[in-house]
Amino acid sequence: MMWKKLTIKTTTEAEDILIASLYEVGLQGAQIEDNVPLTALEKEQMFVDILLPVQDDDGVAYLHFFVEEDPQTGMLVSEEFGEITIDELISRIDQKLDEVREFIDIGDGDITLSSTEDKDWINNWKEFFHQFHVDDLLIVPSWEEVKEEDQNKKVLHIDPGTAFGTGMHETTQLCIRQIKQYVSSETNLLDVGTGSGILSIVALMYGAKSALGTDLDPCAEGAVAENMEANHISQDKFTMFIGNIITEHSALEKVGFEKYEMVVANILAEVLVELTPVVYKCLKPGGVYITSGIIDDKEETVVRAIEKAGLEVLEVNYQGEWVSVTAQKPAK
Repeated sequence: MMWKKLTIKTTTEAEDILIASLYEVGLQGAQIEDNVPLTALEKEQMFVDILLPVQDDDGVAYLHFFVEEDPQTGMLVSEEFGEITIDELISRIDQKLDEVREFIDIGDGDITLSSTEDKDWINNWKEFFHQFHVDDLLIVPSWEEVKEEDQNKKVLHIDPGTAFGTGMHETTQLCIRQIKQYVSSETNLLDVGTGSGILSIVALMYGAKSALGTDLDPCAEGAVAENMEANHISQDKFTMFIGNIITEHSALEKVGFEKYEMVVANILAEVLVELTPVVYKCLKPGGVYITSGIIDDKEETVVRAIEKAGLEVLEVNYQGEWVSVTAQKPAK
């Protein structure tokens, strides 16, 4: 499928206003390219998994929009635009930029047009994602070979995709280390917010008996299936379903009560607060709860929620600005 890529050169100050204004002409889903550092809140909300190199902020921003064009008619496909061509859309954008210029400096406001394909958006990640270690675990994308000196190491095969989790993010690495520390051959794992399935797959690689993953995003199903196949994980070891165990009682019943020696959740701190009382019900007595996704200034919030739910904090670990809290359900 061919797409047209519209790029508008502007200023970092005008980014948000331009995006809102261009929504009126049908442009949605802006991809922002600038050198503005992420705030603590943005880091917490985005879980940036692959960090691209960033230079000093120069005040310049590029807004990228992707629109689909029918190669037969030359008309844009999306209903947001109506019956127009790409040239007519660019004319509308120019008019909107002129309107915004009246009350804010938008910089150059230049518009450039190029073509791209779906596969380009995926393959561009290959420039930034290469094999790396998390302690003794080697994580390798499909387009790279395992080096001769690494042949005897534990190797996790995983690619960037639509579901979160490649192992590069600090929160994922914190969870991996805790899983390795507490997993055993008797471990039945519940992986809440499984994403790509990386944490469940790691647990199984290090000896867990079984894993059950849940997620809200339907994209996770395909990602988990691909990663299971790439790492030779059998379907009887790792199952998953789409559902919310916090708000859907049927989903919680499907997961089951007091069934798991380990529950892992690499999710936003606010979600962990709501999730933790539910996790208490799922854990066996003596079971371990591994959390991350916690930006450092939310540590106390999560610790309080864990203790309030009746769990005992065993460890608090740090990597960069991120925190992992490991707790345990009291034995009967």
